[in-house]
Amino acid sequence: MALNIKPLADRVLIEPMQAETKTASGIIIPDNAKEKPQKGKVVAIGTGTKDEPLTVKNGDTVLYGKYAGTELKLEGKDYLIMRESDILAIV
Repeated sequence: MALNIKPLADRVLIEPMQAETKTASGIIIPDNAKEKPQKGKVVAIGTGTKDEPLTVKNGDTVLYGKYAGTELKLEGKDYLIMRESDILAIV
């Protein structure tokens, strides 16, 4: 699927992964108690800046801050757009 969006400079478009619905011990988490996901898949990247090229690439699974980025909805799916510096780690 080709998205009609291209992040600029050091920005990255991330598709958040689904929030956990069950704990490790088997307890089912209700919808109102779920936390925002902090893990996602990179689906589009910008070109980077002239001083610092981007280190993430399309398809990487990344960890990011709980309130990082700006939420947007494209073609019925939720995405986050954020600066690469808001990404904490590549998993």
